[in-house]
Amino acid sequence: MATISPFKPSAHSHARNPGMALSLDALEDVRVNLSAVERRASTLGGRRTVKKAHQAAWLLKAVSCMDLTTLSGDDTPGRVRRLCAKARQPVRPDLLKSLGMEGRNLTTGAVCVYHSMIETAVTALEGSGIPIAAVSTGFPAGLSPFDLRVKEIEASVAAGASEIDIVITRGHVLTGNWQALYDEVKAFREACRDAHLKAILGTGELGTLRNVAKASLVAMMAGADFIKTSTGKESVNATLPVTLVMIRMIRSYQEMTGYKIGYKPAGGISLAKDILGYQIMMKEELGDDWLQPDLFRIGASSLLGDIERQLEHFVTGRYSADFRHPLA
Repeated sequence: MATISPFKPSAHSHARNPGMALSLDALEDVRVNLSAVERRASTLGGRRTVKKAHQAAWLLKAVSCMDLTTLSGDDTPGRVRRLCAKARQPVRPDLLKSLGMEGRNLTTGAVCVYHSMIETAVTALEGSGIPIAAVSTGFPAGLSPFDLRVKEIEASVAAGASEIDIVITRGHVLTGNWQALYDEVKAFREACRDAHLKAILGTGELGTLRNVAKASLVAMMAGADFIKTSTGKESVNATLPVTLVMIRMIRSYQEMTGYKIGYKPAGGISLAKDILGYQIMMKEELGDDWLQPDLFRIGASSLLGDIERQLEHFVTGRYSADFRHPLA
């Protein structure tokens, strides 16, 4: 079996986004050509494909960018411990050996949990270097009192989370109250201190792609380190058209300020073939830096199981049953 060589790890050399003053003029200049966006997204699969060893390498890279997630009302410490064990060893050792990846310490990008499970995750991930991401600010609706949302961030950081996935008030976007949205995200960023802030836009509830673009830009102006599509609880979650709009706003923000912002699609990405489309779009639109976990994360729970099945098929020529790849 030929050695598989995923992309070289990032040097993590980019400076953290400090934010900037809210520019309403920049927001007014935002335009989205819906038909062009949909055409670009729909033709991606037919124009670019990766096969065999190259596909295996891309899928291994996707594993390293995954925020392995459990956000259910019936979460238990035992489930979180099992999830953390899977984050430490996301792909079976025999498959990694066959792929020439033995001893490479492949882990997921982070483990994402509710605040109440941070302590369990901290203990389970001790010494692994895997970050703990906590959803916060009244997730998923984001409609709890503002001061409680800020205190929730502070409590999660104090408990050991190094990444905070906040949710914005979608009503600010729908009413065009960009100052309120800016002030909200800026306050959340200040509460995060050294923890990185991922701003969940809830794109399926924002009405138009132009609103998605504007909300993306405001969140970055307010200091977001990442912009993220969805909570995973909306009826419409991550899509390629939404992704294209958001990452082009990331490119615009970099052109404006020189700062690189990360991107996280989340919700509804459960098949290996689907994540390849997101990776290809990231490479084409933003470049190889955005194929690394410091600038690209994937919100997922069931995706890892399918990736492991595809890797097993590449190695053995056979698919195993789904139950052989449980996460919890």
